[in-house]
Amino acid sequence: MDSRDLLADPDRLEDIAVPSSSSRGGSKGRGGRGGRGGRSRRDVDLSKALSKLLRHQAGNAGIELDREGFAPLDRVLQWAPIRSLAPSFDEITAAVRDSDKQRFAIKPNSATNPDLDESSTEPSHWLIRANQGHSIKLDSEGLLKPIAVPSEEGGALPDGSVPVPETVIHGTYFAFWPAIVASGGLKPMGRNHVHCSIGLPEDQAGVISGMRRDAEVLVYVDVAASIKDGVKWWMSDNGVVLTEGDAEGMVSAKYFKEVVGRLQNVGVLWKDGEKVADLPQGLKIRTPSGKNRGRGGRGR
Repeated sequence: MDSRDLLADPDRLEDIAVPSSSSRGGSKGRGGRGGRGGRSRRDVDLSKALSKLLRHQAGNAGIELDREGFAPLDRVLQWAPIRSLAPSFDEITAAVRDSDKQRFAIKPNSATNPDLDESSTEPSHWLIRANQGHSIKLDSEGLLKPIAVPSEEGGALPDGSVPVPETVIHGTYFAFWPAIVASGGLKPMGRNHVHCSIGLPEDQAGVISGMRRDAEVLVYVDVAASIKDGVKWWMSDNGVVLTEGDAEGMVSAKYFKEVVGRLQNVGVLWKDGEKVADLPQGLKIRTPSGKNRGRGGRGR
């Protein structure tokens, strides 16, 4: 992917960074906490390596994901950037459990662990996946729950589906807003889906994932209207709202209920599918914050 696409897709900023083998000498497990959010450098390196493999590199590594996006854990541990960290089974389960955005899921492998013994520490007895954020082509129906509206007012939802969340927001940046307007809407930008949140990161409800905390522009999306027009939407296990967009791979700006500049007193930019204002002159424009931006790394 072009580096401009990486910057235009801030949710992907984390995944490219490959941990250095020098991390092996750092603190292990849950000890030696430091860095962002109390996590050690080793914890961060392991999470980034898992994200990169399970979201983007499994095919290149010769690892086949099943219909739900799961990979055999023993195969995952053999991938060179993860093998260089030599993580223990406890570190893997901690990476799943302690992920601030609940990026991963792990479950017993029924093929090798027919009793579904959750006390086993044998890696071959387990499957692991990334909950969302893939560029690897996967079947959305296997990985995600469909979001639906009742066929009639007060009617039941289709089996296995979830209702449209009260609020759906895509977070972006002043630097990218003119390109979004020019293109006519939101695009997945190299991933399988456009990512949205069901609230703001600072909400008391504790929104886990779907938006970076430093997002500058909030795009409130009318999901129900787009579903009625044939656009498919999905919910991941960690609460991210996702869509492949329409036939052109886009969430049209006509579904933008409101777009608000979150910082620098920008105010309302879009309302009920129509432009209200341009970004003001003299606005301070920056690219997303993150470590090793561009082709060298990501920062979430």
